[in-house]
Amino acid sequence: MTLTTPALLFPAISLLLLAYTNRFLVLAQLIRKLADEERTQHQEANARQILLLRRRISLTKSMQLAGVLSFLLCTLSMFALFLSLELTGMVLFGISLVALSVSLLYSLWEIQISTNALNVQLQDVEELLHSGGTRRGGDA
Repeated sequence: MTLTTPALLFPAISLLLLAYTNRFLVLAQLIRKLADEERTQHQEANARQILLLRRRISLTKSMQLAGVLSFLLCTLSMFALFLSLELTGMVLFGISLVALSVSLLYSLWEIQISTNALNVQLQDVEELLHSGGTRRGGDA
């Protein structure tokens, strides 16, 4: 294994971490919006959304942690290979790949929860449509 093998993962991991950061920022926006809505009018769907958002934040944190760990291990692998510690470099690279896989699994789980959150939102809209366009308190 050469020094360039783990270096091939650098762009992929960097882009993955950028995508995870974007997800986190979107979650933060959703939470702020939900908090504002809850202050003005209490909605039953908000309680379900809050539970899903908490779970998504936790998963996003875990996937970011695993992604950063993967990046760090990949870097250490390259350093070991640079020092001609081939076995150490290969082991670190293997662990880096496992951490990257864990990060992707967390991401897949978060996507599933995100889809459920969208279904909760759609269900709330469908209930609004079926009730004639009025919410509790007379808001449209």
